[in-house]
Amino acid sequence: MTQPPVTPPSLAPRPVAPASPARSGPGGLPNVLAVASGKGGVGKTWFAITLSHALTRLGQRVLLFDGDLGLANVDIQLGLMPRHDLGNVIAGRLTLNQAALRYEAGGFDVVAGRSGSGSLANVPPSRLQLLMGDLETMANPYDKVLIDLGAGVERPVRLLAAQASTILVVTTDEPTALTDAYAFIKVTAHQRPGVDMRVVINSANSTREGERTYQTLLKACQGFLKISPPLAGIIRRDARVREAIRNQTSILIRSPNAEAAADVEAIASRLLQPAARQG
Repeated sequence: MTQPPVTPPSLAPRPVAPASPARSGPGGLPNVLAVASGKGGVGKTWFAITLSHALTRLGQRVLLFDGDLGLANVDIQLGLMPRHDLGNVIAGRLTLNQAALRYEAGGFDVVAGRSGSGSLANVPPSRLQLLMGDLETMANPYDKVLIDLGAGVERPVRLLAAQASTILVVTTDEPTALTDAYAFIKVTAHQRPGVDMRVVINSANSTREGERTYQTLLKACQGFLKISPPLAGIIRRDARVREAIRNQTSILIRSPNAEAAADVEAIASRLLQPAARQG
């Protein structure tokens, strides 16, 4: 069933903030987290959805922004049929607030991308800057805004990532996933020295194997980049993840007691605890 757009009560009309330039320091909006990966297929979008739901269950007001410009699929994984998406916003037909819709089952809001369209991946920088300004305004009433970034390190990905004060880099034990995660960390650390970047190991056969995978990436970062991105958490491989995706629902609804669900909930809890920023 088509979902109506939603404007939460707290999103009362307000002056539109001017578009802010891409941040080059640690910076970022304090309530914005970006979920990134160097490579597609590592479970980034599933993790962004599940983390949004887990944070909501911890009492946070959450907005999930599908920033995978051109290959968006948050709405597909959640079984939503949005009437509006980022394409309408970038074309100037709607505001970002008007493109938001409610995922009632999870209790959080979603701004959908445009699935299956490569056109948004080539949005002019001026349009992207306007979108960044709108996102900054829209983020104000939320406790947490999660941006599901596209894979890779292209300009739209870097511009969106620059809005976040914390970046969670999702990877697996596959050599190509680790190599591309390292590439994302390298580019981001160069652009934003000192930014809070943390690593999420997904689909680990065990917690111990996940720790080994993290150590492999950490040693490369320490040896070549002289930084030590901390471990945000390890998500164990779980067949119920695929079941939830196939059924287009959150795993915290379909299989709330699954190991993978518990692992993401643990990550959400740690994110809400004060932590020392990396050096």
